[in-house]
Amino acid sequence: MALADTPGSYGRGGWFRARPAGLRLSLGSVPPPALIILGIVSVQVGAGLAKNLFGQISPDAIVTLRLLTSAVVLSVMARSALRDLRRAHSLRDLGIAVLFGLTLAGMNFSFYQAMARIPLGVAVTIEFIGPLTVAIVASRRRLDLIWAVLALGGVALLARGSGDVSMTGVAFGLLAAVGWALYILLSGATGKRFSGSTGLAIASVVGAAAMMPVGIATGGSALLDPKILLIGLGVGLLSSVIPYSLELEALRRMPAQVFGILMSLEPAVAALVGLVFLGEILQWREWLAIGCVIAACVGATRSQQSPPEAPEA
Repeated sequence: MALADTPGSYGRGGWFRARPAGLRLSLGSVPPPALIILGIVSVQVGAGLAKNLFGQISPDAIVTLRLLTSAVVLSVMARSALRDLRRAHSLRDLGIAVLFGLTLAGMNFSFYQAMARIPLGVAVTIEFIGPLTVAIVASRRRLDLIWAVLALGGVALLARGSGDVSMTGVAFGLLAAVGWALYILLSGATGKRFSGSTGLAIASVVGAAAMMPVGIATGGSALLDPKILLIGLGVGLLSSVIPYSLELEALRRMPAQVFGILMSLEPAVAALVGLVFLGEILQWREWLAIGCVIAACVGATRSQQSPPEAPEA
């Protein structure tokens, strides 16, 4: 799933600053656009992998496994900062991080519920309305009204429904879009209060804890299956850890505006992954809707006078 960090940027990479020198060196030899594409493919393959498990385990359980994976990895990365958490931060700071974590859980829950009911490419397209709305509202340019209308037209085409698109799935997709918009706003607030990956580590732990009762209740004994646990670990790595690292390295070496334009390709990549890995064949109206949202994202990003800086994180 696509997770943005700042208004006008559709990426997930602003949280990871510290990485092993060897990894930084190896990624440094890869062109930034290639890193972005690899990150997008990683996210969508992770989503496709998760959707393939829905016949064996509930979407809620998969979300729990994904958040648990992120929580463990991020907690290890931020372990030194987490030890002094209460002494270094106020209750208000911690409250912002907790709210961020609940938003993270709700966003992922809604997206996976949407993905269980509608094709992957359609779910990602609808979810992209969240960061697009934040970018347009933050811009306040009249030209962006055109992009807003274009995006709404794309969603309207999807909402008309077809054999593979249900209104319930569209509704969950719109909830995920709201969650992504809130994620953007709260990620900035959290990034100002916590250094490194500490804020996101707290949020991931909170999100995983919030999802665990639901995930355990719906997943049942399937959560003890080593094969499912291993695939769940893969989903967490492909959907979160790997793309975060790739996108951060790309952001070091390319303008945020170009980054946002490249990230606008995510709905199309999701549709292709759904076609290749899940056999989800979209109708011409659905491809047109995806094209409208992508065009709106590119237009909104290009029309910004100056790309916003990523929050200190």
